[in-house]
Amino acid sequence: MSDFETKKSVHINLTKSTHASLRIELIRRGLSMQETFDHLASLICENDPALTEKLDEIEFLKRNKQLRQVKTSDADSVYRMINQESPIE
Repeated sequence: MSDFETKKSVHINLTKSTHASLRIELIRRGLSMQETFDHLASLICENDPALTEKLDEIEFLKRNKQLRQVKTSDADSVYRMINQESPIE
């Protein structure tokens, strides 16, 4: 079987500065992005403790960001309701 039949392609967006910094670091170490991300994905699937901890951290940060967004959204909804029902216009 060819790689095309056994591999799955993944596309991600990085900021230009993150991409450049990552590329520089990997070149300095003689690594490609492909082999780096492939190995990291394998370690995640194997429940590597260090990467599991990083995933927990990312999940926590994402959850907090979403909570702030919900709070802002809720505040906006409340202000809209107050403005709609306000007798002062």
